Amino acid sequence: MRKACTPSNFVADVMEKVPPSGIRRYFDLASGIDDIISLGVGEPDHVTPWHIREACIHSLECGETSYTSNYGLMELRSEISTHFSTKYKVYYDPSSEVLVTSGVSEALDIAIRAITNPGDEIIVVQPSYVAYVPSVMFAGGVPVVVSTKEENSFRLMPEELEAVISDRTKAVILNYPNNPTGATMSREDLEQIADVVCEHDIMVISDEVYDCLTYNGGHTCFASLEGMRDRTILLNGFSKAYAMTGFRLAYALSSSKVISAMMLIHQYSMLCAPITAQIGAIEALQNGSSEMQKMVRDYDRRRHLIVSGLNKIGLECFEPKGAFYAFPSIKKTGLTSEQFAERLLNEQKVVTIPGNVFGQAGDGFLRCSYATSREDIEKALERIAAFIHGL
Repeated sequence: MRKACTPSNFVADVMEKVPPSGIRRYFDLASGIDDIISLGVGEPDHVTPWHIREACIHSLECGETSYTSNYGLMELRSEISTHFSTKYKVYYDPSSEVLVTSGVSEALDIAIRAITNPGDEIIVVQPSYVAYVPSVMFAGGVPVVVSTKEENSFRLMPEELEAVISDRTKAVILNYPNNPTGATMSREDLEQIADVVCEHDIMVISDEVYDCLTYNGGHTCFASLEGMRDRTILLNGFSKAYAMTGFRLAYALSSSKVISAMMLIHQYSMLCAPITAQIGAIEALQNGSSEMQKMVRDYDRRRHLIVSGLNKIGLECFEPKGAFYAFPSIKKTGLTSEQFAERLLNEQKVVTIPGNVFGQAGDGFLRCSYATSREDIEKALERIAAFIHGL
């Protein structure tokens, strides 16, 4: 008989350092509570347009249920290449410089892993999406945080980037339009960042999944700037612009050498993105512009509603120019972001996300998604006002 033995702790050390998602925590806290209004979800409330769903249904009826190339369907890669060539004047060879992935989260993960050696520093511009820092840690890299400021409308200043670059810096992760702040960067802003990037010979991972949700002026694609195409890993997808979150479909664009490295990781871990989702994405790119623009106009109206409402009730909020988030300051209340969010949930049944979830630069702020109905936004504003008056 084998004698009893206690197993060792087989979990990797890095897992002890990575907290669970702070966003999901607030969804868990809200579960089971009646009459909840959620401004927490970073997901379109629109249903995927019918013509996209119909294309997927038709493909299933035709028996299109096989694997695809690891890179993705050639027709989809060609459509993605044409889209960027037409819209941003930057060309990617669909045969070797486009990789279709299962969501931007996978694209981010394999992009970081493909370029990171143990100990390499990856700069994370905060406030930032919650996956950035953990993804760097999982790859054996060292996340280096640079904090943006409200007085600069949460834009990254070139001197802020310059200050954190070292001999070990490999890349910087940019996300504009930004989650959680809704901040954008102008072409002039990004040109200054490009100068720093070029001077120090580092890469850029540019998460531009909210590019179509830009309300004041056009979006500037970082890779379209002079000299930045082969220095950039451009990430984008279909979740936000086409209301296709559950399809889990995105893509990465870069030089063939980088995309080939990313494909190897993708090949051994994911194999390929689902064919049904890829067919839906082809339809979205070919015929989805009109429906997408309708959704964008709807978000824009809600943006004005929530920002003006928050300012009226005493929560100062700069005007977000992209994505579908408002990022009001709650500093005047004397509460921390977590205290405010938890009390608001418990006392008024409104779900928001505390800003510190997105890094220390977000402390004192609250992320409020306006990807929900006007009716719910108006009710939420009433409840937030009642909460503040009761403090």
